[in-house]
Amino acid sequence: MGALNTFSNPLRNGNQCCALASISAQDENLSKTMFLPLAERMVEKMVKEDKIEAEAEVELYYMILERLEKYKEALDVVRGKLGEKLTSELQSRENKCMAMYKKLCRWPECNALSRRLLLKNSDDWQFYITYFDSVFQLIDESWTPPPEEEHSLEGEVHYSIEQAVKFIEERITEESKSSRPLRGPYLAKLELIRRLRYRGCNDEYKLGDPEELMFQYFRKFGDKPCCFTDLKVFVDLLPSSQYTKFISQLLAVIPLSAAAEGELALPSDIKALQQHLCVVQLSRLLGIYHAMEKKQKLAAVRELMLRYRHGLEFGKSCLKTELQFSDYYCLLAVHLLLDLWLEGEETAVWQCLTLLEEGLSHSPSNAQFKLLLIRIYCRLGAFEPVAELYSSLDAKHIQHDTIGYLLTRYAEALGHYAAASQSCNFALRFFHSNQKDTSEYIIQAYKYGAFEKIPEFIAFRNRLNSSLHFAQVRTERMLLDLLLEANISTSLEESIKSMSLSPEEDDIPWNDLRDNRDLTVLFNWDPKDRDISEEHKKLSLEEETMWLRIRSLTLRLVSGLPTLSHTIQPKNSEKTAENGVSSKIDTIRSLLQQLEVAVDSGKKFLEQKIQYPVLGPPPTRMAGFFSNGSCQCQTSLFYLVSDIYELDTNGLEDSAEIQERIGNSFNSLVERLTDLFSKCKGDLIEVRDGTLKTHPSLLENLVFFVETISIALWVSSYCDSVLRPFKSNMQKKKKKKKESSLAMPPVFTHFLDYVAELQTLTSNVIDHIRGLEIILSALKLEELSLKDTLLLEEEKKFTKTVQGKVQSSYHHSVQEIGELLKKRLDTIKKLKI
Repeated sequence: MGALNTFSNPLRNGNQCCALASISAQDENLSKTMFLPLAERMVEKMVKEDKIEAEAEVELYYMILERLEKYKEALDVVRGKLGEKLTSELQSRENKCMAMYKKLCRWPECNALSRRLLLKNSDDWQFYITYFDSVFQLIDESWTPPPEEEHSLEGEVHYSIEQAVKFIEERITEESKSSRPLRGPYLAKLELIRRLRYRGCNDEYKLGDPEELMFQYFRKFGDKPCCFTDLKVFVDLLPSSQYTKFISQLLAVIPLSAAAEGELALPSDIKALQQHLCVVQLSRLLGIYHAMEKKQKLAAVRELMLRYRHGLEFGKSCLKTELQFSDYYCLLAVHLLLDLWLEGEETAVWQCLTLLEEGLSHSPSNAQFKLLLIRIYCRLGAFEPVAELYSSLDAKHIQHDTIGYLLTRYAEALGHYAAASQSCNFALRFFHSNQKDTSEYIIQAYKYGAFEKIPEFIAFRNRLNSSLHFAQVRTERMLLDLLLEANISTSLEESIKSMSLSPEEDDIPWNDLRDNRDLTVLFNWDPKDRDISEEHKKLSLEEETMWLRIRSLTLRLVSGLPTLSHTIQPKNSEKTAENGVSSKIDTIRSLLQQLEVAVDSGKKFLEQKIQYPVLGPPPTRMAGFFSNGSCQCQTSLFYLVSDIYELDTNGLEDSAEIQERIGNSFNSLVERLTDLFSKCKGDLIEVRDGTLKTHPSLLENLVFFVETISIALWVSSYCDSVLRPFKSNMQKKKKKKKESSLAMPPVFTHFLDYVAELQTLTSNVIDHIRGLEIILSALKLEELSLKDTLLLEEEKKFTKTVQGKVQSSYHHSVQEIGELLKKRLDTIKKLKI
């Protein structure tokens, strides 16, 4: 705090305020019991001595009282003489009063203040919400104004539905006299109808038919891009039987004209285009497109793309950084094609990519095109084009946390190890710089007296430190580094030491993990029953946390391997307890138990067979991890570590049972790894009946195979470190006793056979990957003609581009996987006891 007192502060009481702000920013529990009461007394003393001069000082006093939950006192400060200093922000005083009235449940004051503010500005939506909330609270409480007194501190109060209806009607009348059209009063009428209908008393107060009111709203504001989002909130007021009629009614008032009879009627200006776009979006939202059959959907896609290309005429003068007016037509066409793809129409997904690439060529800054391309390419298993698309989004600051998952979820999973390292680095750089940056923000807030911002900056820092994405990226980055380097360029022990990894330490804040992902970043016009729900978000967080737990435990188990370092003398239990090594194996066994529990939880979760919407949260890799056998392989490997340690501790004598168990484990592991390899076989890209189909699951299985074989090698290295000294001792004994036929324990044979089979299996996988490379290189996708009338001449070049990108990406994936496996094969060849 002493350092803070040295800051140059424009406030007369700068040092005291810095001290007070420091006190108020302390730990929440300690603040309320000790620091905040102290800060309150210090400010009260300043108030009595008439030393409060600046607005920031008043803000600080208000903030202290609010955090102490002394809402009445905070309200008195804002309404009193000190409150007159709150002038820098528009309606700062009124907003603070409103916040305190709500905390104190003083609904008459809430109502009167919101009514007064709406009389000043009838387009301020937040005050309509407060006005309605307070009216219905007063009705529920049967509140009546006190006789011969002011209704409230803030003036007249509305406490009946009749008054609310009249007030809204008056706002609409006033709006009609305004020179600038205001949306607020019209939307407020729809909001009131919605609330009255919820309470079952709409018919009594004849506010009008919602369908007619929405129609009139469209006539007035239909050419504004916000019209759809305004009406979207109220479509549930329409009966489903009226949807088609309502859409037809809207279409009838849009000025569209056809060049010739039988041709498509098109808008002649941007206003008409915006109106038509609004109707198309509403049609999608009301489920009209979803109800169509395949032929109708294809016809609708054709029409939407015609409208899109026609709309480009209006954007000829647009800069590259500006969006085309008709971009939404293209997006809606893609959404329809995605519906067809989910219904089993394989060609539809390629048409999606074709249309999006075409759209992006005309509108290079359209983030929605890029985000949708990223999602679809990843679904098809092609990561190569995704890295460039994500880079062109130019994600800033917090976006690395909110949308970074789009990149990090797929990079490593699809075999793009270099890109995975890079994407993890981007994210980690942001998270690590957050600590330094946030401290700087807090210092600046002290310096310039913006004390109310300090708790916000602290909350922001905590939000990022507890980020689910941060924990995931950190864990995956360390696993990836081990995969690429451990026992290749450096030893496993050195790699783990350089990461400061310890099996005993778990630095993930499991109880405070925050899901900061933006799962609604992609535009969506689906009806509520098809859209991403809160339940989907909750389940996705649950799944992500389970998968993170499995990955974190795997990393900690791997980091425990070098700690079980072999000592040449056989150990007995007393010595082990003394030198502390037993605690290391106990840690491994405890982590293994935790892993079993996490795996069981994951399997139970997957039994629910949850299907997220196609544009909802991407599922984790957990399902593939279980189904392809990687999970069983990796768990068995860690159990093997425990058996090897037991052999190391007890020595070779009287260990026939352990040796047999180890031999059985080796055989079982080879079988499981062979089974995992069998699930990697097949064509990655298949051409059938003129249709292209990718098999990304095969690619993901190959990546899991590489990871599992790497863990097998790290465990084998540990086995080697245990068995090598035993063999050396036996050879010494053999020389001393001059016996030529000293029987070798079976564990040595088991291990050598196991290593030989690992070497053969890895060689077979490398040969398989070479075969995949040859097949991918030989594929002549440009000669493939997708049999569909949707493909127009201008689309063909984009189709070739898309197919080329997918082919190149798969080729790149198998190359990277192959290179890494070759390095692992070299490591296997060095395992000779």
